[in-house]
Amino acid sequence: MNQVVAHTKTGQLIKGITNNFLPNKESFHLLPAGSAPGSKPMEVFLNQLKAVFFVKDLQGQRDHQEKNAFDPYAFQQGKKIRVVFQDGEVLVGLTQGYQPGRPGFFMVPADPKSNNERCYIVASSTKEVTLL
Repeated sequence: MNQVVAHTKTGQLIKGITNNFLPNKESFHLLPAGSAPGSKPMEVFLNQLKAVFFVKDLQGQRDHQEKNAFDPYAFQQGKKIRVVFQDGEVLVGLTQGYQPGRPGFFMVPADPKSNNERCYIVASSTKEVTLL
């Protein structure tokens, strides 16, 4: 089970749990946070999303200011990448799977204190993707 926050292209946040997210599928099932026991998961379509954030905690860290900078002393595995979304949000992190033309890719945030463990970025929601 993965705790996720799905960000839609319209700005809606859907928090919950999934156990069948696969980047090569059109959709996945998400049980919204706070659902009653035995509730049926909702189907979420990737083409309606900006990104899927795999998080440590669904409540988040309201006081934490996300840093889009790498720790120069930390070991970093992967390619450094900067993503600018259509809505202007900017994320910086590491990727091992970015290839132009693919529908999306995973990224690990540069900030080790981020609530996000990793993110799946939907390529159609990006304005600019730069390898650093």
